[in-house]
Amino acid sequence: MAMPQNSTRENGFCFAQPLDFSRPSPHGGEAGRPLGAAREGDGCSTPLSNGLASSGAPSPSGAPSPSGSSAEPLCAPSPVQHQTPLEEGIKYVSAEGEELACGWGAFTPGCLQPCNTSKGVLFFLCVASFLQGMTVNGFINTVITSIERRFDLRSYQSGLIASSYDIAACVCLTFVSYFGGNGHKPRWLGWGVLLMGLGSLLFALPHFTTGPYEARSAAQVGVCGGNQSLPCSQAASSLSGYRFVFMLGQFLHGMGATPLYTLGVTYLDENVKTNYSPVYIAVFYTAAILGPAAGYLVGGMFLNIYTEIGRETDMAPENTLWVGAWWIGFLGAGAASLLISIPILGYPQRLPGSQRYIVMRVSEAHQLKDGSHKKTLDPDFGKTVKDLPRSVLLLLKNPTFIFLCLAGATEATLIAGMSTFGPKFLESQFSLSASEAATFFGYLVVPAGGGGTFLGGFLVNKFKLRCSGIIKLCLLCTVSSLLAIFIFFIHCPNMPMAGVTQMYDGSALPGGHLNLTAACNAQCGCLQDTYSPVCGTDGIMYYSPCHAGCKSVSVNLRNGKKVYQECSCVDKALLPGSGKAEAGKCTSSCARKPLLLCFIFVVILFTFLSSIPALTATLRCVSDRQRSFALGIQWIVVRTLGGIPGPIAFGSMIDKSCLLWQDQCGEQGSCYVYQNSAMSRYTLVAGLVYKVLGTTFFIVACLLYKPPPPESPPGSLDASENGSSDLQEHKPSLPAEEDI
Repeated sequence: MAMPQNSTRENGFCFAQPLDFSRPSPHGGEAGRPLGAAREGDGCSTPLSNGLASSGAPSPSGAPSPSGSSAEPLCAPSPVQHQTPLEEGIKYVSAEGEELACGWGAFTPGCLQPCNTSKGVLFFLCVASFLQGMTVNGFINTVITSIERRFDLRSYQSGLIASSYDIAACVCLTFVSYFGGNGHKPRWLGWGVLLMGLGSLLFALPHFTTGPYEARSAAQVGVCGGNQSLPCSQAASSLSGYRFVFMLGQFLHGMGATPLYTLGVTYLDENVKTNYSPVYIAVFYTAAILGPAAGYLVGGMFLNIYTEIGRETDMAPENTLWVGAWWIGFLGAGAASLLISIPILGYPQRLPGSQRYIVMRVSEAHQLKDGSHKKTLDPDFGKTVKDLPRSVLLLLKNPTFIFLCLAGATEATLIAGMSTFGPKFLESQFSLSASEAATFFGYLVVPAGGGGTFLGGFLVNKFKLRCSGIIKLCLLCTVSSLLAIFIFFIHCPNMPMAGVTQMYDGSALPGGHLNLTAACNAQCGCLQDTYSPVCGTDGIMYYSPCHAGCKSVSVNLRNGKKVYQECSCVDKALLPGSGKAEAGKCTSSCARKPLLLCFIFVVILFTFLSSIPALTATLRCVSDRQRSFALGIQWIVVRTLGGIPGPIAFGSMIDKSCLLWQDQCGEQGSCYVYQNSAMSRYTLVAGLVYKVLGTTFFIVACLLYKPPPPESPPGSLDASENGSSDLQEHKPSLPAEEDI
């Protein structure tokens, strides 16, 4: 069919001497003609494997080619070419004869071809990564507490749900990156996004297959003499079986996202200029970072809606038994993922005009001493399972790649730990509510994480850094964040809490043992089932209104908060007639708050600033044919050594600073109150260990990196592995290591 005109011949590579690859062709036609021989009417030799058969007709409007480049043509068309009718159009054809038009099978409408560019691919991949981040790192983390409450799940069960994503990714990474890297990447990407959408819809399914939510009891935290508790129920609820549905949904999320961050990155890298690649990848990852921020905001809004839409309830969102509409976000994200997979499936294996970027690319792959890296020049390498062990061995023999993977694992550990426990750190240090801490942390992560990610790619492009320079930039960023992490020497003091940080009379706790009972509340019969802190007018926090000895309650019409009166434990000597307390924590007046927030911003900024340069260095230090597989192996290392154990390591260290644990029917639950000084100290130790390891790994990667000989020009064996291999793919008689 007629396709958009490409009249500039900008993608053509003309050679003065014909390249004679004469041999019988199974396709017949002009099989015996030399590849470089000119046909009648050609102004120069046939374009050499450039992925585009051009009519050569000049465009009156000078419209750019579908590749979006403004490069000048490398040879001028002859006058004979002007006789080609403009109406005939062209077809985008790869070296193997495959059409490079955007569409689905034979359906390639012309209106889609303006999107058949690197910018079009970037847009759809950004939408996909945004949806993935919003769903997996946003909605899941936001609604996990509501799911636990709704389906009677324990913390370790919800932890299994969260881990199912990483488990699926680790299982699929080797297979997807190896075979997808040598296959049709957009199809792998499209089917992956489709799987993500199905996973989101499956995750929301339990809401529609269970009966309406009924709170087991409307018991509230009472005042002195009226405290109530929920009965302990050791029998597992039948609803807890739905955890397997959630795990399957997360497993589909993990399977679907696997091509996105391996094949998606290499597809972008292959279809743009080398200098622009870091910017494209940075934009792609910035969208993935903005996704979780949107997930927290949108998911939080949905949680303020009662899960049974249309039914009235007397509960408020502040109630410990409230369950919000956790499922709405997954329905929307699932539908959006299904829609966005359709255009991604329509993209060709390579974009029109991209072949010239591959031919002109100068290889920066690490040179192995035994020369075994040249095996990747074989056009048939990596197309069968038998080459899988050799591919793994080549990567294991590449020390630069290995140490970049280890450095990535240390950074991933910090990122996973910060994203999981960052809000908890702010909540404890500044005496904030959970929602306030999450909002503060969001304000830090969006500009620092998103800005650092984009800035890292911009710096690589701005200074035209080669692989060695990129690793040095990563090292500089890691050292900067290492210095900034010493801010955790500083901490905010704990707000005084009766029976936890001090005695009720203000004296120190004997031997550090907790004692929530005093003479002022001994007659109240207070229980510890539900933690509901109140702030007395004396500036001291109490475990609950009952523990403060409060006997009556009213509502403050200004802010809607409950105000408790006649509190016998609140010191009335400070404010005569004041024995009052207000629901919630006491407000912290820590003067170090701005300094702490500023340096935490710097740590996050420089941690994310090195992410895109490190990814770019990984792509540069391996051969072109191994890029997708190398990213897959790197993701396995990063998830296995960093993403999965990171939150566990940080959580274990932070739990050591706990002062007050929840008591769940005799079992230890979550931590209510942390000791701020110990929390800062343990965070500093964990941060220093991983930052020092990351710095060491980047130094070793830089020292061991061995670039190709600098005199290799574009088009030579070392400088253009993919260029030569593309010629060999359809001319297998050409020796694999012969210079062109």
